[in-house]
Amino acid sequence: MIIDDVHRGIHKNRKRRRIGRGPGSGHGKTSGRGHNGYGSRAGSSTRRGFEGGQTPLFMRVAKRGFNNRAFADVVVIVNVRDLETHFNDGDEITPSCLRAKGLIPGRFDAVKLLGNGELTKKLTVKLHRFSSSAEEKVSKAGGSFELLSA
Repeated sequence: MIIDDVHRGIHKNRKRRRIGRGPGSGHGKTSGRGHNGYGSRAGSSTRRGFEGGQTPLFMRVAKRGFNNRAFADVVVIVNVRDLETHFNDGDEITPSCLRAKGLIPGRFDAVKLLGNGELTKKLTVKLHRFSSSAEEKVSKAGGSFELLSA
């Protein structure tokens, strides 16, 4: 038996709720807003995280300690297999040419080469960081690597 979206209760093009159209509609009189109070007024809205007057979760949870995320370097990774597929023998690899090929995204502080995959081409790699396996594979293929300052 095939169960389609309609039988699962998934409505992709649900009809809009027409409120204030009399008692027969089920959304008449107070139009689903209840009686009086802030929620019944025009322009009423609750802020994100509001829990109906109960102390919200973000205030109940302790805010202690230090998180380094705001200060940590954004490191973009590139694998050896990416260099194998996108570059020719003898090419020089820098962060700008990796960006031109679409291998690394927008903003970053450092580029790190990891050793996933195989490398057969002799390349000159100029990046900020290297894993030990990536260094080994670049030098084994006859290439060289140079550390850039971050």
